[in-house]
Amino acid sequence: MFTEGELRELLEYKSEHPVLSVYLNTDPTASSADAYKLRLRSMLKEVDLKADAEAVELFFEHEYDWSGRSVAVFSCEPDDFFRSYPLVFPVRDRVRIDHRPHVKPLADLLDSYGGYGVALVDKQGTRLFHFHLGELREQEGMLGESVRRTKRGGGSQAQGRRGGAAGQTNYAEEVADRNIKDSADFAAQFFKENNVRRVVIGGTEDNVSLFRSQLPKSWQSLVVGTFPISMTANEQDVLDRALEIGQASERRREVHLVNTLITNAAKSRGGVVGLNDTLSAVHEGRVQTLVIQEGFRAPGYRCTGCGYLTDEALEACPFCNNEFEEIADAVELAVRRVMRSGGEVEVVHNADALEEHGEIGAILRY
Repeated sequence: MFTEGELRELLEYKSEHPVLSVYLNTDPTASSADAYKLRLRSMLKEVDLKADAEAVELFFEHEYDWSGRSVAVFSCEPDDFFRSYPLVFPVRDRVRIDHRPHVKPLADLLDSYGGYGVALVDKQGTRLFHFHLGELREQEGMLGESVRRTKRGGGSQAQGRRGGAAGQTNYAEEVADRNIKDSADFAAQFFKENNVRRVVIGGTEDNVSLFRSQLPKSWQSLVVGTFPISMTANEQDVLDRALEIGQASERRREVHLVNTLITNAAKSRGGVVGLNDTLSAVHEGRVQTLVIQEGFRAPGYRCTGCGYLTDEALEACPFCNNEFEEIADAVELAVRRVMRSGGEVEVVHNADALEEHGEIGAILRY
């Protein structure tokens, strides 16, 4: 299971030697292990790193269990560095060679499928789930006091006598409200302990509304959707519905993000679009959120002195006057620098508006 901590390790790793990065789609519903091994050998034919290529092939031959739908592998034999991460979601096949691992696809997966918290609620309790990259990581539940109601008219309505449906109904509502409040408190602690990034709530409309209103404001702001579902639903159904709602919410958020970016850039106020202006903002440390169209990569040039990135073939660096070296993907290095400096990276999908502005941009800190 790939985590934020493992992404951080890959971001920090840099070698004096070339690092081989391999992403392979291994979806068992689409083809066989033998076919994927053949595809892998074809991908590695052009790799001029014999020891690393052999290490990757040995991993797939003897260690990989072929249960996932894809896998990311990183190898640098001179450093005795080898990492593999089976993934539940399919990724596009690719091979990259650089002095750092190629992490952009993993950052995209974490952005899209990481940190889902799901609460199924009724008037007596809650079932809580933490899903990360499509897998169940944690599950808990809580039951409160039973909610009992008497039949209407079952108690005496005569003046001066106790009982009556109204009294019983009020008591039942009090118990239900208390249970939902306790469930919300329990859920907030569960979400915090599991570093949940988005929340989905399932149940009847009334129960969901009550539960949501009892959550602390900080967690209410992370609710991306609700859905009707039985408290006895199985884990896969819960995951499928949560991802469906989460992805729909993510697409809406991406549209809003891209529109905000383009508007800010047009007003020259807190935003830039296009590769070179974005790379300049990265170098200046001004990027709060780097926004990239999925699959976008572009060659460029890196200063051998200060590391300034540009897509222009300049004779000397405007900052330190050192020479430039050509690099295969300036976007990958921009992603690394933003994430290492504490900024965010958003990989957007099917964003026509961003494509018209160079497929990359940044919302700035200042």
